Amino acid sequence: MSAKNQEYDFKWCPGCGDFGVRRAIEFALKEFSATKSIPIEKTVVVAGIGCSGNLVHLIEGPQPFGIHGIHGRTLPIALGVKMARPELNVLVVAGDGDFLSIGAEHIGPQAQRNLNVCVVIMDNGVYGLTKGQSSPTAVTGQITTSTPYGKVEAKLNPLALYLSLGVSFVASGFSGKPRELAKLIVTGMEHKGFAIVHVQSPCTTYNDSYEFLKGDPKKNIEPALYDIPAAHDTSDIASALKLAQAPGMPIGILYHAQDSEPLETRLETMKKKAKARNTQELVNAFNI
Repeated sequence: MSAKNQEYDFKWCPGCGDFGVRRAIEFALKEFSATKSIPIEKTVVVAGIGCSGNLVHLIEGPQPFGIHGIHGRTLPIALGVKMARPELNVLVVAGDGDFLSIGAEHIGPQAQRNLNVCVVIMDNGVYGLTKGQSSPTAVTGQITTSTPYGKVEAKLNPLALYLSLGVSFVASGFSGKPRELAKLIVTGMEHKGFAIVHVQSPCTTYNDSYEFLKGDPKKNIEPALYDIPAAHDTSDIASALKLAQAPGMPIGILYHAQDSEPLETRLETMKKKAKARNTQELVNAFNI
């Protein structure tokens, strides 16, 4: 951002929520690597196209391997990485426009497979990198560069979508609280299966939602953000859906399947059942 702040050399606007997400991911990767006693280079960060793509470049010194992929296709790339190297920790980073529009078609299949990756979604309600067009999470009627007379589509509820598609770990966070967000990301990476941490990450240039999220007592604006009650049963999908569909923005873990079996475990079981065949047997299989 400046000569005095060389640590933040990304092409992001001042005040962008993604700075907080970056810090949270740094905290999370350091804790995860230390706890699991694995080098940070054993983590692969898969990013799509958008403001979030800068997160493949994280910290000085040892870094995770970064793949800056194509728009909306983070999950297919992550699937390829896990199939080739299942021992690697894969972290997907994407935005609401990237992940929930063109990328939405991939969420259901990976949820059914229970792909063992953690996905961090930065939701700012616009396509920030391409100058503020309407995204799936923009509210109905919102004026943007692509909807000058107001958005006609209904606002997508991402948390309810993830839960209905069968994602086995769903959490909600806020970029303004990086240490709390880091804990959610660590838990998501430790989860054996498909984990999504959906983050409210305001765009100060095209959709500054800080006031809506944090509230403003002087204007009698109540904060939309609230902590999920400690009594909430994270293993209860019905309770999780109720939270997702309630007003406001819950912060914490909505759902955490305790009996989650990841894709690589299922594949190993299948491989044991498969009979190995030599070349001649394979050729003969094509003979009628």
